[in-house]
Amino acid sequence: MEYLRKPLLTLPHHWKPLMCARHRCCSKPAPPRDGKATVDRFRTEISRGPSFQDFIKGVSVHKTGAAAEEGSDSHTYLSEDLLLGNSRKVYFETYGCQMNVNDTEIAWSILQRKGFLRTVDLKEADVVLLVTCSIREKAEQTIWNRLRQLTAMKKTRLKSHAPMKIGVLGCMAERLKTELLEREKLVDVLAGPDAYRDLPRLLTVADGGLQASNVLLSLEETYADVMPVHHAPQGNTAFVSIMRGCDNMCSYCIVPFTRGRERSRPVGSVLEEVRMLSDQGVKEVTLLGQNVNSYRDTSEEQSCGSDSTRLSQGFKTVYRAKQGGLRFSDLLDRVSRIDPDMRIRFTSPHPKDFPDEVLHLIAERGNICNQIHLPAQSGSSEVLKAMRRGYTREAYLDLVGTIKRIIPEVSLSSDFISGFCGETEDDHQQTLSLIREVGYNVGFLFAYSMRKKTHAAHRLQDNVPPEEKRRRLEECIAAFREEAAKINAALIGSTQLVLVEGESKRSAKDLCGRTDGNVKVIFPKEDVAVQPSALDTLSVHAGDYVLVKILSSSSQSLRGRALSHSSLSGTVKDCKLLLRHQLADHVASDTTKTGGGSRTLAPSL
Repeated sequence: MEYLRKPLLTLPHHWKPLMCARHRCCSKPAPPRDGKATVDRFRTEISRGPSFQDFIKGVSVHKTGAAAEEGSDSHTYLSEDLLLGNSRKVYFETYGCQMNVNDTEIAWSILQRKGFLRTVDLKEADVVLLVTCSIREKAEQTIWNRLRQLTAMKKTRLKSHAPMKIGVLGCMAERLKTELLEREKLVDVLAGPDAYRDLPRLLTVADGGLQASNVLLSLEETYADVMPVHHAPQGNTAFVSIMRGCDNMCSYCIVPFTRGRERSRPVGSVLEEVRMLSDQGVKEVTLLGQNVNSYRDTSEEQSCGSDSTRLSQGFKTVYRAKQGGLRFSDLLDRVSRIDPDMRIRFTSPHPKDFPDEVLHLIAERGNICNQIHLPAQSGSSEVLKAMRRGYTREAYLDLVGTIKRIIPEVSLSSDFISGFCGETEDDHQQTLSLIREVGYNVGFLFAYSMRKKTHAAHRLQDNVPPEEKRRRLEECIAAFREEAAKINAALIGSTQLVLVEGESKRSAKDLCGRTDGNVKVIFPKEDVAVQPSALDTLSVHAGDYVLVKILSSSSQSLRGRALSHSSLSGTVKDCKLLLRHQLADHVASDTTKTGGGSRTLAPSL
């Protein structure tokens, strides 16, 4: 009976379901640049669709490896030349989190392979793609407004130009597919977070005058074989996606419904990308994921043990414990060994996934930044229970204590939501007290915005008035700034290693960069010693490491003066050299008096 367990027909993965709807407009769709013959050929091929042969290709038969791979990414019912970009220019606009920035780089890599060109000038674009966010209502409203602007621009475009195509990518494409295609009719192409490989086909369909959509979520897609085309400013920092999706199912969060279940990118693929970035001179890499520290690679047979994933003490999940695989600590260890002079960060983690081995690795490895994002969301155990976060206020504070014990110089940041369903004034006061007790350098705070499909939308009532949400949010922000100002003030007089990002936005005379703790530092643009105690000087550029003496602070940044060039691997040695040099100057100032004055020592390191 074994044959009964095998499907008679399987759908080959290169044939993706296509949702098409004709434009309802007064004028006929304008033909693509290649003329009427190409349009006629396209309409013939697309109307024919996949043949019976396309379907039976998925049936398990005995093939050689080469034969099995041949045509795996092709759409045989469309001619290959119809899928080419033919130097059409694509313009990207990216909204939301850093995952969307990474998605933009993946989408562009796929289109670049097919012959598309990228432009930063909207006026010359043939294709405009918006990479969107659905995390809050305000984010979606921004996209709706932008789509109406682009549609107006599309209608007024000169007839001599090829018709501009508008596409929506990412979370909003998946969440609002019907509204985008039918009700508003503002877009030509929709592609969900797991459908970027299908963009060339979707754009080909749109060129034929149809709307095209693929918003299917995947249990496997990680784009492991797609090398993103990084477009970071100055090219000194980069973001590397290591996992996609989320299984936590927090009651307020739309992410599991727009990005699907958790799946991790194979460790070899991640290491290859990080090595490539190191070879390109990138000085800082941030590992990305919706729940980045729940990374678990089971793609390698030798790594699929039976051990359960270890959680932070006092934390739990809504799903069963996961077995085996290479964990986040394994990946972090391997990534940090690639280049000792490259900073490693990661975001966004969940507090439940900080077992002690991760914390000890951060403390021991010099190039893993002593900065941890620890989203609390609320300081009230009752609200945390309603949010389905899997921990109490007490468990969270215990974790903070463990982190500060293992990593004494750690910088902490967090997320908070004001006015969640059923939040009382007492709950709000508990959140304020948590903010003051922990002391964060950076905070990301928002008023609650209910999202459809979430557990809260089905089971809870959004019963905190908008004006009350705003008041509570303002009070939380004020508490954050007050504590951040104290933490930053404590750094005055210290010497910090800063990775230079470029000119300050406020003055071309200043440079700015970030500390290990991810705090912005602003300092004058001037030549500094090539190394501590050296007489030779060198100008400072983006991508350089410099030692900066901190002279003043605010709640959001530090100000200082650069002392010398340095490196990540040589920071401790450079600081000791600098200290000895300043002590020598201090001794000389005590024994040598000139003109009734004396040289004074700057504040100690």
